[in-house]
Amino acid sequence: MAKFYLRFYCHTPSAEEDNWVDVTALGVHPDLAQRLGDLGIIDYQRGFVPARQATRLRRVMRLRRNLGVNLPGAAIIVDLLERIEELQDEVERLKG
Repeated sequence: MAKFYLRFYCHTPSAEEDNWVDVTALGVHPDLAQRLGDLGIIDYQRGFVPARQATRLRRVMRLRRNLGVNLPGAAIIVDLLERIEELQDEVERLKG
């Protein structure tokens, strides 16, 4: 009996890469994504956002859906969360 092996690859785009993700694949209506782009919360071009901002977009949408936070409030919260993560990374780097 023949044996077959599956090999899975996971590619995480780096900040330098210019990968774009379709907003509908993230469960976001294009009109709402356009509004987020107009507010400066995300970069938005013709139905796509940079892959590095997909997590940011998901966080904004989760804050709206789960907590009822408005868009400017969600943007501020996400900015603060990202800053906290940067500071935590820096503290870990300095400890090591």
